[in-house]
Amino acid sequence: MECIATFDTTHMALYFEKTCRAIGLNVKIVPVPRSISASCGLACSYPCTDFESVKKAVSEKSIEVAEYHTL
Repeated sequence: MECIATFDTTHMALYFEKTCRAIGLNVKIVPVPRSISASCGLACSYPCTDFESVKKAVSEKSIEVAEYHTL
């Protein structure tokens, strides 16, 4: 299953990707799916099995995620 994190700014999307990759998570920048909206138009996808690791990284680095979605 794939999860998506959306952001209000491009900077946060890029920071999220960089931070998660640095700790070995499989994260990639993707366009926001049409069924989901976000101001910057970028999202990051990752395996849902990594959700707890993603949440920990986001908390430690003060990354502003607009919403989390499961596809």
